[in-house]
Amino acid sequence: MKLLDETLEGIIVDRPKQGRALCQHLCADKGYSGEPAYESMLQHLYIPHVRQRGEEIASMKRDPKNRPKRWVVERTHSWLNRYRKLLVRYEKYEDNYMGLLELACALIAFRQTIVIYG
Repeated sequence: MKLLDETLEGIIVDRPKQGRALCQHLCADKGYSGEPAYESMLQHLYIPHVRQRGEEIASMKRDPKNRPKRWVVERTHSWLNRYRKLLVRYEKYEDNYMGLLELACALIAFRQTIVIYG
């Protein structure tokens, strides 16, 4: 939560100035449930969706068609952890590590494309 402001300010891609994309949704977990985090999200023009612990599981039990809308980043980190060379950084130079990271991301995207499109 301490770095939420810096993270939201560090977003590189500019959002459109008009239309539906003006107010984007920001999903977070219980760690961001405090008032300073809400204020920071609202200040950066996000609609905060902060789920408490167990709330998502309870909603899935009520409606099995309700799919989770968050944890995309954590799922991607889990997929990246499958590549042991990235899990512990042994590379001396940053360019080498970034190249391996980009290769792993490309492989993940390729595999997801195969899953979606057959």
